[in-house]
Amino acid sequence: MSSSGQGKQLPLQKPSSLKPTLSVIFVLVLLFGSALRTDASLMELIEGIPEMGKLFQEMYPPDWSYLSTVVDPMIETIRMAIIGTIVGSVLSIPISFLAARNVTQVPVLSVCARFILNLVRTIPDLMYAGVFAAIVGYGMLAGTIALAFFSFGLVSKLTYESIESIDPGPLEAMTAVGANKLQWINFGVVPQVTAQFAAYVLYTFEVNVRAATILGFVGAGGIGLILQRTLDRLRYDQAATIIIITLIVVLIIDYVSTKLREKLL
Repeated sequence: MSSSGQGKQLPLQKPSSLKPTLSVIFVLVLLFGSALRTDASLMELIEGIPEMGKLFQEMYPPDWSYLSTVVDPMIETIRMAIIGTIVGSVLSIPISFLAARNVTQVPVLSVCARFILNLVRTIPDLMYAGVFAAIVGYGMLAGTIALAFFSFGLVSKLTYESIESIDPGPLEAMTAVGANKLQWINFGVVPQVTAQFAAYVLYTFEVNVRAATILGFVGAGGIGLILQRTLDRLRYDQAATIIIITLIVVLIIDYVSTKLREKLL
């Protein structure tokens, strides 16, 4: 009734480990090749450990009397991050819709919007700070503008990708009943990306607080300017105070931002 071949199972083929092996080899070759070309030496790092120990000794104990000098620049740094994040995020809204291919039916507009975003995100925030410090002068304004450009590029990129991944069902239903473009966006797109957009803004603010502490090194105001001065004077005990206060502020903002994003998403 049954043939001799029935009931027999074909032998399972073992998954080939060739591709993972080649990937590991490629990464290792890339790593060692890059280390050779950049003169990165593990031995030099090990030899420099005693100097790092001396630096930490000079930083301890922190000069807590310098705390009164640190408070105002720290507040300025947070203000720069707030303004830069809000301005950049607001400006990112229209270009995010233009860059999303499922919203913008004209390919030229989408390509142009993405080109602008790529151009903005290509320039690092430190370079923005240096350029605007030369244009508007040293101070918080240069740093705030730099953070606004950085926020604009980051929030736009994340938002238009979220727009392109929304559920097309509501959009198709609205199109079927004759909704115009504004209604289509207002009732079909915006409700699906609002929570994600708010989460991106909070994340960008968190990143901007960290970035604003560095912008002072190019004269863009904030706590970074005070940190640079202490390092130039070799007052590592005062630098330790600045680092500790900055760490505390960043941890608080990171915690609050994470909790808010968890509620939104």
